[in-house]
Amino acid sequence: MPLAAVDASWTFAPGPIALVALAAVVYGRRVPGARAAGGTKAAPAWRIACFYAGLVVVLGALVSPIDRLAEQVFGMHMVQHVLLLDIAPILVLLGFTKVLLRPATRRLHRLEDAAGPLASPWFAVAFYVGAMWLWHVPALYDAALESPVVHVLEHVVMASAGGIYWWHLISPIRRRLHFGGLQPVAYMLVTKVLVGLLGIMLTFAPDALYDFYVEQPEVWGLSPESDQALAGAIMAVEQSVVMGIALAWLFVRALGESEREEERRERLEDAAAARQA
Repeated sequence: MPLAAVDASWTFAPGPIALVALAAVVYGRRVPGARAAGGTKAAPAWRIACFYAGLVVVLGALVSPIDRLAEQVFGMHMVQHVLLLDIAPILVLLGFTKVLLRPATRRLHRLEDAAGPLASPWFAVAFYVGAMWLWHVPALYDAALESPVVHVLEHVVMASAGGIYWWHLISPIRRRLHFGGLQPVAYMLVTKVLVGLLGIMLTFAPDALYDFYVEQPEVWGLSPESDQALAGAIMAVEQSVVMGIALAWLFVRALGESEREEERRERLEDAAAARQA
């Protein structure tokens, strides 16, 4: 099969650009109010940087040459997926604090109550894993590549699954759904192992599974089989790396919460002793 000329042009899709611009403006207008109410701790610079970096990642996935290359190279399509599923939601959610989200807190709590079981962390696991496995069924994957409407739906589902999944770990306004101890570890291990298995299956599958890429001219000298193996390896490695970083972050956060709880207990004991004296 002859090698194809690589199209690495920008797509400049208006939908993602408009949504990212709206999010940037709303967030930027909220920061001064949050800092007026709670000081710089309410909206520290590193959180602001994370939020806008997340928006840049969204644009990178949907507007930059990654989007055009995803139509030609399975591996680049996988890069697009992991950016929408993990990297962008993590960065955007790290951009929030309780004070920044205060105008929306009550509405989010009402939404959580109305959602019932759908607001459970374990539904988030099922949604995240199910989205990845379902959209990698060959018929659906090929349909997404052949139909712009289905492709947009695929991206919406991926981003929604990632946002809901990481909300339970990173959100600063968790309420009844907050889980402690080893539950976050189990939450992550179950998810990342199940998705990692999909990556391993794609990496070592003996034949190319997706007709769309089989019918495309070879790009960068990648055969359909080697391109599929590359995509599977990207998925498996990304899941492992993200899980490792997230688990380390959860461990550090748990230590910090434990220290703050110990300090609070000591202050209460000191106050009780002072009253008795």
